[in-house]
Amino acid sequence: MALRITEECIACDACREECPTMAIEEGDPIYVVNPDRCTECINDYDEPICISVCPVDCFEPDPDNIESVAELQLKYKRIQEEE
Repeated sequence: MALRITEECIACDACREECPTMAIEEGDPIYVVNPDRCTECINDYDEPICISVCPVDCFEPDPDNIESVAELQLKYKRIQEEE
């Protein structure tokens, strides 16, 4: 499932710089996750890197974008083919 950013976000930019699929974008006033690009770092890291680098723990699962591991892997493959 894609992740989303909560209101605790301080827009520090740590997550955006680390995201391997460029799924995190600057928003107003907080950053946002593009669910079409978020793969929870499948095939890149053992856990989502955004969660690891976030100093305020503002990431959570997005209940509007529930996906299986297989679906995340297919999304990852599609994104890799686009680049």
